[in-house]
Amino acid sequence: MSDKAEAIKKMIEMQKKFMAYEHQNGLDPKDYYAPESGHDLDGFRKEYRDLAMSVVDQAHKEVGSKA
Repeated sequence: MSDKAEAIKKMIEMQKKFMAYEHQNGLDPKDYYAPESGHDLDGFRKEYRDLAMSVVDQAHKEVGSKA
């Protein structure tokens, strides 16, 4: 499986976990944007953003465009 496919797979897994968390606990914007250390969402936004940017960069590389 390509790096891009692996990143997309990981993003989908993260989305499912996020939705399950939200359904069980609700979502306070503070917990999403500035979670405390050790919170279930601690690091979520950065990891997801990094994966998404990796997918975008790989897609640009595949078609020869420049971001």
